[in-house]
Amino acid sequence: MAPEVKVYALSTCIHCKNAKEYLDQCGVKYDCVHVDQLTGDERKAMVEEVKKLNPSVSFPTLVIDGKVLVGFDKAKVDEALGK
Repeated sequence: MAPEVKVYALSTCIHCKNAKEYLDQCGVKYDCVHVDQLTGDERKAMVEEVKKLNPSVSFPTLVIDGKVLVGFDKAKVDEALGK
């Protein structure tokens, strides 16, 4: 069964870009939110959502089947994906 993956990212962040490229290479479908491209209340709400998962609100923040990963680490992503 495919993992449920959500990526909270910044459009200008190289680590976010690398994380998304790696997921693409692995053939993993994911939902990505570029927090810096949101505005107003939508942006505030998304920052609050990220803060609950990752209190330091750093990017990328990945959620793979409910497991929160902060930053991009291939080994941790592979582990969370069950590779």
